Amino acid sequence: MLDDLVNPPSRPVRPSSVPCLIDEGTGQPMFLSELRSRSDALARTLQNEMGIGENDLVSIFTPNHTDYLTIIWAVHRLGGIVSAINPGLTQEELVYHLQIARPALLIAHGESLSTAIEGARVLNITSSRVIVIDRHQGSGAPPCICLEELIARGLHLPPIKEFRLRDGQAKTQVAILCFSSGTTGKPKAVAVSHYNLICNVIQSATHHRVNDNHVPWEERRFRPGDVVSGVIPFYHMYGILSNLHWMIYSAMTVVVTQKFKYETMLQNIERFHITHLIIVPPQAVLLCKACEHPATKNYNLSSVRFCMVAAAPVTAELISQLLEALPGSHLGQGYGMTETTAAVCMFPTTQKVGTPGSAGQLVPGTIAKIVKPDGSLAGYGEPGELLIQGGQVSLGYYGNEAATKEAFRDGWLKSGDEVVIRENGDIFVVDRIKEFIKVKGLQVAPGELEGHLLNHPQIADACVIGIPDAYAGEIPLAFIVLQPDAAASAQKTEADAAKMKQDIVEYVAATKSRHKWLTGGVVFIDAIPKSPSGKILRRILREKAKTFRKPISSHL
Repeated sequence: MLDDLVNPPSRPVRPSSVPCLIDEGTGQPMFLSELRSRSDALARTLQNEMGIGENDLVSIFTPNHTDYLTIIWAVHRLGGIVSAINPGLTQEELVYHLQIARPALLIAHGESLSTAIEGARVLNITSSRVIVIDRHQGSGAPPCICLEELIARGLHLPPIKEFRLRDGQAKTQVAILCFSSGTTGKPKAVAVSHYNLICNVIQSATHHRVNDNHVPWEERRFRPGDVVSGVIPFYHMYGILSNLHWMIYSAMTVVVTQKFKYETMLQNIERFHITHLIIVPPQAVLLCKACEHPATKNYNLSSVRFCMVAAAPVTAELISQLLEALPGSHLGQGYGMTETTAAVCMFPTTQKVGTPGSAGQLVPGTIAKIVKPDGSLAGYGEPGELLIQGGQVSLGYYGNEAATKEAFRDGWLKSGDEVVIRENGDIFVVDRIKEFIKVKGLQVAPGELEGHLLNHPQIADACVIGIPDAYAGEIPLAFIVLQPDAAASAQKTEADAAKMKQDIVEYVAATKSRHKWLTGGVVFIDAIPKSPSGKILRRILREKAKTFRKPISSHL
């Protein structure tokens, strides 16, 4: 596999008629030549008028946009660093991110401009250092310079001397700060180098045999001119690497979606003949429940040839259901972390449909070991924590030496995930080690129960957490989102709701070991809180569970 990475397939050639990006709303294409000219013009203005140079940091506070790459490439032309920030943050949350990044410039979308201005003011960043994208989509904020104006001015400025990495500098020079998802605590800024980015693009392309002439054209997963959905948030590493740079490298077109809406995604598949879906589990769940969504049957999804689900674990049951929604497509999972610049493993080309429940196999150039709690190496089929080495492993946490030393030890990245590996190389993510529920000393993986619950016809979504119990230590509690019809029935009377909860408890008890039963009870909820990448924010539900005065059901 290492030899594959040393001699990867040649880079695909992008036909001049194939755009890099298409704006979902307007249908306006952006070709590679335009991307290059816009990023060059922006770099000229940023350097000549705003003094941005090597190691200066520019924060992007915007949803997906066709100029996201324009900004990243412009800043990198100057040797600067890009900090990608979730535009949905509150002012307080934004301030926390800005305190870590300390940007010289903040580029915000019109809808988030007021929050950006107020957050910047706390750090004494003046409004003259806040740039706005699509100002017409926002209101009520002080005037700011528009990104389009900066690009237009740059077209008339003298050329710049483009920053060039010195020998070996790519491995140490930070390219992007991307914040971890913060599922168990406050997000940390992961420092991703230029080498990390380039390496993971090549690893992903090699793994899927992009532009490999030994593969017949009709069997290639990735072909120049293919069209991919752009629904993954670009401020997330899965979006920046897998949904943007890898696809641009592969001579494909990304349909840029600013805000995900299920029916709009269906419309885009038909309108733009989307061939590749790069999605997260919540979106996969929607497709799996397709028969229950009245809009699904109105659209032709037959153009889809490839679908990868990543960013959070997916059960075998969900993959089987997804295959029914997208018959005939190459379908499977990927696994990675912000700390690994995205991909660690993906389903291989030897499997048209990845092994159900498997996160895939290691991408080329990756070394992994599985360590049991006692520090010894696990064998095939034995669970343990996944530790990773490879060129995609990031530099650590920006400005947080203690957290870096904790996670990056002796040349290995501790994933915090318990996994099992089979002899054929398939890796199965059991669950986050910190999220296991300990029932009488026995481990219960929330993901296993959640996957089972999603097979229940009346359940739309589910999350299982452990709650304290004087007898068992912890017991499983399920937060359940019901299908609309079931929710309406449950709201009629308390007796109807109680019966439905009991049915769910018995549904689990019928097939699972006793210590996995939902003895903590069932709570109906409108929506499961999740990060934009699809990871369940269990900490929010743990706080909610603390408000319960007593256990919801009896002990084991």
